Amino acid sequence: MKFVHHPDAALHRPSTYFNKGQLRALPEKPERLGALAALVERRGGALIRPDDYGSAPRAAVHTPAYLAFLETAHARWMAEGGMGDVVLPNVHKMQRVPSYPASIVGQAGWHMYDTACPIDAHTWTATCAATNAAIHAARLVATGEDRAAYALCRPPGHHATRDMAGGFCYLNHVAVAAESVLPILRGQGKAARVAILDVDVHHGNGTQDIFYERDDVFFASVHGDPAQFYPHMAGYEQERGVGRGEGYTLNLPLPIGSDEATVLATIGRSLDAVARFAPDMLFISLGFDTFINDPLAAFGVTTPGFAKMAELIAKAGLPTVLVQEGGYAVDDLAANLGSFLDGYEGAMA
Repeated sequence: MKFVHHPDAALHRPSTYFNKGQLRALPEKPERLGALAALVERRGGALIRPDDYGSAPRAAVHTPAYLAFLETAHARWMAEGGMGDVVLPNVHKMQRVPSYPASIVGQAGWHMYDTACPIDAHTWTATCAATNAAIHAARLVATGEDRAAYALCRPPGHHATRDMAGGFCYLNHVAVAAESVLPILRGQGKAARVAILDVDVHHGNGTQDIFYERDDVFFASVHGDPAQFYPHMAGYEQERGVGRGEGYTLNLPLPIGSDEATVLATIGRSLDAVARFAPDMLFISLGFDTFINDPLAAFGVTTPGFAKMAELIAKAGLPTVLVQEGGYAVDDLAANLGSFLDGYEGAMA
């Protein structure tokens, strides 16, 4: 397995965000990245620095207005004077037919659907570095250089839609990476169909939104019930896609407090659906916030349980790209990734 990481992903470091009526410490912090990178190196894995793939792969997924906003938001925000240290919206889209605002305050409300995605001076650099890592890992697998690759991405990406940030996410790394390899697969004479399985504790609403009308990308998600859990407004079983995409989205929400056996069995069900789709490649949105001791957790997956999860994924027998999403128990991240890698590599041996 190849491991891909860009150190610039550590530059994004807002200290706080607004949640449930309170200003709280941001759990999505650079130490997450350091813990995971150190584990890879201790295992003897070389962290490959990705190429810079430029703007085209991002523009194939995200809108021009959104990308321009992300790149310039913090500088414009600070130039206004009298602003806080990070970009956070205090207005949101509010009319049936809204008009695109000219001001940075208005654009923040247009492009940020919650207050859990603060933008600082280095957010754009960091999230682009993470996206490049995901693209690079995907290309290693698509071109046959390796059967599997792990993209150490941070900040995460699966809550980002085509034109909105949310839930600690800015660019949707797994979506950009998946989109970027479709031409490669077509060039090899393949069907150019990929599956994305999201095993983060939160629903990958951004990824779902991006591919909701597509039949060449199958999206499945196992997550905490949105009736009680973030992102609240997406991830319900009845969401199955529309138009050509109908039937190519599978949501398997689980009750808050679900134990390890239930989570693993449900991931197994999702992999059965992936097998029926018969993709050329499998992408995993890999979150360790299903961990029993994660500060945001709703599930009871133990450290040994991540090895079992990885075995299920490896036994799907598909070229696989692992894209890091959540996981906020920093002191346990290394052990959880190590367990996952042990399980994956053991199943592939």
